Amino acid sequence: MKSEIAKSIDEYIGRFPKDVQDILQKVRSIIQKEAPEASEAISYAMPTFVQNGNLVHFAAYAKHIGFYALPSGNLAFQKEISKYKNGKGSIQFPLDEPIPYTLIQKIVKFRVSENLEKQKKKTQKKKTTNLKKPILKKS
Repeated sequence: MKSEIAKSIDEYIGRFPKDVQDILQKVRSIIQKEAPEASEAISYAMPTFVQNGNLVHFAAYAKHIGFYALPSGNLAFQKEISKYKNGKGSIQFPLDEPIPYTLIQKIVKFRVSENLEKQKKKTQKKKTTNLKKPILKKS
């Protein structure tokens, strides 16, 4: 694999063997389906989906697919991800086992709703803050 950072998700996926490309493309399709308003980016040298902040990242490695749903995604699905190697915000799906696409779908759905809720709260807070500001009249 090339060491320079890919400029797009297509370029990133294209750097891997066909079997890994198929997995990465399926993960990408699931995210696109569950987050149709999200935009694609490369962040931390990984394919990233952004909607009201980062939703998820994913990446391919020699022996696994890394899926990054930030700490909240992992916390919400602790039981389901317990059989995989995982950390604060990462999950490793081994390439020699079936990829849990349904679990990925659930996590993405969760992250979309979580980010939408955060955005609503942020918008409400702004409205409340703006209402509290005194209106100054010009003389």
